[in-house]
Amino acid sequence: MLKKRDLNDCHVLFNLMAHPEVFPFVRQKTECLEEFMFLTKQTIEEEERGETISRTILDEWYNPIGAISLYDIQDGCGFLGTWIGQPYFGKGYNKPAKEHFFSELFYEHNINTVFMRIRKSNPRSQKAAEKIPYVTLANETRPDIYQQLNRDADVYNLYQIEKDNYVLHQMRTQHQHEMFDDNHLKEA
Repeated sequence: MLKKRDLNDCHVLFNLMAHPEVFPFVRQKTECLEEFMFLTKQTIEEEERGETISRTILDEWYNPIGAISLYDIQDGCGFLGTWIGQPYFGKGYNKPAKEHFFSELFYEHNINTVFMRIRKSNPRSQKAAEKIPYVTLANETRPDIYQQLNRDADVYNLYQIEKDNYVLHQMRTQHQHEMFDDNHLKEA
């Protein structure tokens, strides 16, 4: 579940972000709560200007557990940044958060491509990205962006999600569920 960013969630999110298994992989690193609140306020303002789309990830009890954002939006493209607090690793929050966010991006906003730059030293995030059926490795298909990300050192893999692939996947998934429901009813 997602909601728009809110300064009231900063205390909880800052504590989750500061964990040593999360902090190295967060785009907007801050050393203190006040700085985190300032950056969150900036993020909210960037969204009002159409430069960023950012949401707080919630658990089933509506507690903030992480953040998901699309940064550097230009010409219907942007870079995804996602982090989830360490106590919530491996509990199934990442995939639904991304599904909800991608639906919002592709159906409610004018986004056509979502890029993900993932550190080669971050196998947890690489595995999560590679589990998503409509994600493609774009190191070779988008060499201009890949080289720009790695101009100083070979640090990142580049992944992309195209709106068309996402929509096609959603249609296939919905069709499979409908066929299962029809077959299940025939058997009953």
